[in-house]
Amino acid sequence: MESSHAADGHYPDSRPWTRWWWFANPIRREDLAAQLDWLRDMGFGGVEIAWVYPQPGQAPGVRWLSPEWSELTAFASHRAESIGLGCDFTFGTLWPFGGSAVGEDDAAQNFDGPSQQRLRKSWEAPIEGRILNHLDASALERYADAMATAIAPALTGGRRPAFFCDSWEIRTEGLWSTGFGDAFRRRFGYAIEPLMRELDAQPDARYDYRKLIGEFVLREFYQPYAALCRRHGGFARVQCHGAPTDLLAAYAAAEVPESESLLFDPEFSQIAASAATLAGRPVVSAEAFTCLYGWNRWPGPAPHQGAENIGDIRLLGDALIANGVNHLIWHGTPFQPRGRPQRFYASVHVGPDASFAGDLPDCNRYFTAVCGIMREGVPLTDLAVYLPLEDQRMAGRLPQHLRKPSGEHNWELHHLRFPAETAGRQPTWVSGHFLRDAEFSHGRLRCGQAVFSSLYLDCAWLDGDALDSITRLVTQGLPLCLKRRPRQPGRHRSAAYEQTLDRLIRSGSVAPRIVKSAAGPPVLSASKPPPFRCRVADGELLVFLAHPRAAGLAYPLEPEHFRTAAPLEMEIAIHWADRWIRTRCAFGQAGSRILRVSKTGAAGFVEVADAVAEITGRARGCGPRGLQPSHRHNRGLGSRCGPGAGGS
Repeated sequence: MESSHAADGHYPDSRPWTRWWWFANPIRREDLAAQLDWLRDMGFGGVEIAWVYPQPGQAPGVRWLSPEWSELTAFASHRAESIGLGCDFTFGTLWPFGGSAVGEDDAAQNFDGPSQQRLRKSWEAPIEGRILNHLDASALERYADAMATAIAPALTGGRRPAFFCDSWEIRTEGLWSTGFGDAFRRRFGYAIEPLMRELDAQPDARYDYRKLIGEFVLREFYQPYAALCRRHGGFARVQCHGAPTDLLAAYAAAEVPESESLLFDPEFSQIAASAATLAGRPVVSAEAFTCLYGWNRWPGPAPHQGAENIGDIRLLGDALIANGVNHLIWHGTPFQPRGRPQRFYASVHVGPDASFAGDLPDCNRYFTAVCGIMREGVPLTDLAVYLPLEDQRMAGRLPQHLRKPSGEHNWELHHLRFPAETAGRQPTWVSGHFLRDAEFSHGRLRCGQAVFSSLYLDCAWLDGDALDSITRLVTQGLPLCLKRRPRQPGRHRSAAYEQTLDRLIRSGSVAPRIVKSAAGPPVLSASKPPPFRCRVADGELLVFLAHPRAAGLAYPLEPEHFRTAAPLEMEIAIHWADRWIRTRCAFGQAGSRILRVSKTGAAGFVEVADAVAEITGRARGCGPRGLQPSHRHNRGLGSRCGPGAGGS
């Protein structure tokens, strides 16, 4: 990227936040104040109020979006600000968007008529409201007006809050909206209606359907949602996963793209992080520690809830940071009436009665320090990798053994990973949406707000529009690594597609392997590179290195998995400023490291990463030594070396 970001006004410091579950029962102001004080003392930087179902056996709370509801929300927001905390708002109750504010004309549709999906377990339970039509921007606008009017009394402070949109969670089979059929005929030249009930038997037509649905989702929901958030005095923090659209384009529409883990593996966060890089967004958030050890349906509890291990939490947080996240949002903290402990059924429990409550201040101080460092400067970019969205759209459902509560379809991209050939590099996903306006000049690919040396393409299917964009860029001189010859997806295929592809392959700028003369060597070389993330600040390279056992964390995590992350040392070589810097990297128990490399090649580890074992040591029963984050360097740990260090 070309320039450093100024200090980000959306989340001006790097303290973790927490989702704050408000149950639809009586809420007293003194309890709100006491809980906010506790969260501040635990090292949190703010809360996101999320309104959910009533707890059984308790009196009902105030009416949804009523003046009394607005007064409570405003009190919490103002109280948070008065003690140095931020306050965001889920833009609805439960998820997805829906409820009594959605009229019949604005409700979700499928091909057979009005959607039968309902919003259950919301603040309005036992009422089951309609789901908002996410393919109609005018319906979204009316919904946003109702929500923003009720939240408005809380927006009198100095900070613009985030209006949070949770993951998609809308039934996508047969998704439809008024005018979709006409738009499809204009776009593809045939009627989709006769095929709707047998789309899985017509993969070419199914691709066309999914492509246009994706464009509707982007144009009618995610892009207008971000604009509406700004219009109503906030900004958009959005989880786009689960949506049948180009996730890069959708995430990039929000001021703060948000990932999720562990229902989604940490590597999935590379999509949100790539979108942030392409759009020039300085903050990438993650709903962190969700269903750490598994998930049970409501009323739960989640497996091992209340007995979560701080070492596992730390290791997962490091895995997220190594995959591009620099703002953690704990999932989460239930509202606690005095004398009546409560839990939200599907999250790591954050409260005074949490198993790790004594370690929370140190843990949050660690995350604050590391995420602060990983906001310095801009992400390092060296290689653009084409997001194989076409391959996923052409495929059907995931095999049964790969499905989990958060995903059943290939197009949800749960299991997408960067190619093994890119190990040691800092690849970034790109899509046709961004390549359309990209330019290659003076040896650099300028794509969105990012700059790359070359493009990597490995897909079985490639849309004709994307092929045209890539061919134009290669004609301008872009080096392209093309792993295989793709085919054109969709029902109607053009002879010009094959001719264009032949011209591309014959251009002289295409190779079957990464063109090292263009891309340069990997930034990190090791026998087995650990998960890592690089940023560039004032000519310095910052390298966050998670423990090697943070690689491949998958849902559900085995309790006390961190114990497998034993202390170890490994030799690494860093390529920076046309130099090789070799050093030995010592990881403590489930520990991480941060390395700074100057313009001149001087290298040193930042002390905050040395303090990793403080928390995990206590999780093993060891006594605390105290966590004292510092940005002081230990100079002289590295030595310059040539390609013989294993980085060629």
